[in-house]
Amino acid sequence: MVNPSPLTIVRYPDPVLSQRAAPIEDIDQEVRDLASNMVQLMYEADGVGLAAPQVGVSKRLFVADTRQSESPEPMVFINPEITTEGEQDVAEEGCLSIPEIRLMVPRPIRAKIRAQDLDGEWFEMETDEFPARVWQHEFDHLEGRLIVDRMTPRERLVHRKTLKTLREAYEIERMD
Repeated sequence: MVNPSPLTIVRYPDPVLSQRAAPIEDIDQEVRDLASNMVQLMYEADGVGLAAPQVGVSKRLFVADTRQSESPEPMVFINPEITTEGEQDVAEEGCLSIPEIRLMVPRPIRAKIRAQDLDGEWFEMETDEFPARVWQHEFDHLEGRLIVDRMTPRERLVHRKTLKTLREAYEIERMD
């Protein structure tokens, strides 16, 4: 049996989620351990991606396993740069940091990513559809953007009670 990840998922509205993450200067054992623990936590939470800010670490790293890419293994993206193209597709998205809310989010259908791997080597990949959406969602976390930042005024109205409850729970948790 695998030991549970020592990390926990940070919940909205924790300020770390709205900050732009810092670049990773040195890819050392600490970064490798962080990535490994993030992959484990992503699987425990039934997610397909997880960004370092979502575990309280404001660094430019995310992991993803869309099972639709060429790689059968989870991917680690360090200091990623992303470009998108193509028409917009609207699809439902959720977030491990805000599991109470699911939204229809428009995103470009294609993405190209340039990032470093766990050895510090740069690589490039291109994908479309679901994997491209996952990359864009996780990259948003590195930029300090959440799906709630993409809400339309109507969606904000529909989810206002849930957002208020989440803010209140966060404040109570901080007092403990």
